[in-house]
Amino acid sequence: MKILVAGDSFVTVEDFRKAFTEISKSNDVRFIKMNESESFKPASDSEKRIKEYLGSPAQLIQELDNSDCLVVHGAPVTDAVLNTSRNLKLVCCARGGPVNIDISAATEKMIPVVTAPGKNADAVADLAIALMIMLSRNLVRALDRVRTTKVVGADNYEGNQFFGHELGGKVLGLIGYGRVGSKVATRALGFGMTVLVYDPFLDKSKIERPGVSVTDFQNLLSTSDYISLHARESKENENLLGGKEFALMKKSAFFINTARPSMVDEAALYDALKRGLIAGVAMDVLKYDPVRPTNPLLTLENVIVTPHIGGATFETTTKGAEIVAKQLERYLSGLPLETVINSEVLK
Repeated sequence: MKILVAGDSFVTVEDFRKAFTEISKSNDVRFIKMNESESFKPASDSEKRIKEYLGSPAQLIQELDNSDCLVVHGAPVTDAVLNTSRNLKLVCCARGGPVNIDISAATEKMIPVVTAPGKNADAVADLAIALMIMLSRNLVRALDRVRTTKVVGADNYEGNQFFGHELGGKVLGLIGYGRVGSKVATRALGFGMTVLVYDPFLDKSKIERPGVSVTDFQNLLSTSDYISLHARESKENENLLGGKEFALMKKSAFFINTARPSMVDEAALYDALKRGLIAGVAMDVLKYDPVRPTNPLLTLENVIVTPHIGGATFETTTKGAEIVAKQLERYLSGLPLETVINSEVLK
């Protein structure tokens, strides 16, 4: 089988090469690195349907030849790319949400698209807990004081300027209980927290366990000390959290978003913080506005923002490459694929 593997700065060629060691022994596997400085302006409908890509479709078109399988992480896979090879039978994407691939075009051509669900679940769950602790213990202010004054250890009571809260005994509200949300719950239980869950897409029996219970959306917002967002992005939940939702929260509550920015009305969030309706926020994702590149949330002291590092671990990149390699091995062995996002093509 002829396979083209396109690495990038996130999941590298070396990550893929290690995961594809066995496959490479009996197949024609070629590895390329996407040229991320080679951007393009989306023009076709297919190009406008993809996002969060690295590089240009032109590079894939040039390299694909008559490959049977295309493996990518962030490379842009448009209808033009899919039409390049007459032999193309499978596309593998080493990420959970393949937004850089035109899934509708692949489905139209009856090409299954394999993904890597859950590859970053542990990494994102770790970060969510870390952000909760940072908010609770005023860690950013404490670190900034040491960096700016270079004074530490003056006496035993210098911490009295940074009083915070412990996680134990507090209520964590999880919006979404998928691969990440469930792992956050497990970690929170280890801190002695009680967990409330709102997820209308999961049966109660798949959520509830000692320390974890299902509740409705409004009760979760009004009773939780921490609220962490882990729902999957969709048109239906755009601005899921707005002015009305922030007003329901406790004034002492902290909000954490390590999911997607589209689910948060940032103007309403800014207003809630300015008015003291909630205590603080930690975000790993923000909406990008090229007209206003400086987000006003960054001007507030009770806001922590990280540059989308949720899945930025060496383990995540390894898992992503290994998951798609395993699926390709199944395909080559004649076994059913397990992580196909457009499973209707298999019927």
